[in-house]
Parts: sequence; C-alpha cells; structure tokens
Amino acid sequence: MNKILSSAITLFGMLIALPTQAQVGNGSYALTLDLAIEAAREAVRSCEVSGYKVSVVVVDPSGLIKVHLKGDHSVVHTKDTAFRKAYTAVTMGPIFNLETGTQFAAFLKTNPNALSFLTIPNIISLPGSIAIKAKGQIVGAIGVGGAPGGEKDEVCAQAGVTKILKKLPK
Repeated sequence: MNKILSSAITLFGMLIALPTQAQVGNGSYALTLDLAIEAAREAVRSCEVSGYKVSVVVVDPSGLIKVHLKGDHSVVHTKDTAFRKAYTAVTMGPIFNLETGTQFAAFLKTNPNALSFLTIPNIISLPGSIAIKAKGQIVGAIGVGGAPGGEKDEVCAQAGVTKILKKLPK
C-alpha cells in the first residue's frame, strides 16, 4: 500500500510541475508592462477626478495580474473586485465574443446556465472591465473596483484602454 501511495504522490507531483499554458492569447503580441501601467494609471486618475476611490488591475491573456494599482483611500476589497472583473473579461470574453463586464452581465441574464458560470473561481457578474485588444485579439483586460456602481468603474476602465489604444498594434 505504501508503494502505491508513494507512486501516486510522485505522479501527482510530476503533473503539477508540468508547464501550464494560457487559456487564450495565442498571438505574438504581448501587452507591455509600460502600457499596462499607463492604462491603470489613467483609469485611477479618471475615477479620482469623479471622486471615486478605486483599485485597478490589469491582467494578461491567461488572467494573471500584470499590474495592480490601489488608489489613495480605496478600501481593501476593491483589489479583489477589480481583479475578478478583469479576469472575467479576459477569460470569458474570447469564448463568448464579449469585451466588457457589462456585456458579460447581460449575457448571463439571458443564459439558463448563468448560475453555473458563477461557480467558476474568480468569475464575477459585474460591470467594470474592458478587454484590451491588439490585432483583433484580446491581449489583456483592465478591471476597476470601488466606484459607487460598476457602470462608473467601467467608464474609468474605458479611459485606461483609450489612453493606450493608439499605441497598440492594429
């Protein structure tokens, strides 16, 4: 029995050590750190002008955090909602041809399996995210959390994307 258990543990260790691949983002362009920072800063600035204290997260195509900016006086949970919004946009967007958190929330309203989507870790059905696209492909996403309403977060996220749009390859 110990030999079987030992073999199973070894096999499991080998499996989790295998390299993982991104869920999406098979293209050759990768969003640069400088552009991710620039977009995040603009999103925070845009919300601050309106008096909103937010956090902003930019994720890469696999949903990993590239940038997190915690705006002055934003509360602790804003980091998590900003991440989950960006993660949802970048992982669900390519599957269902959606580019915003608002679109995903609307999609769920008409989908009979909506509740099952919300059991997936880090998926959230709130406005406040925008996919970042280059060459027609999603290369990241920006999520904002902390404004009084996700639609306001999404306006700030859009400001961040708009700031870098001309610098992205077409």
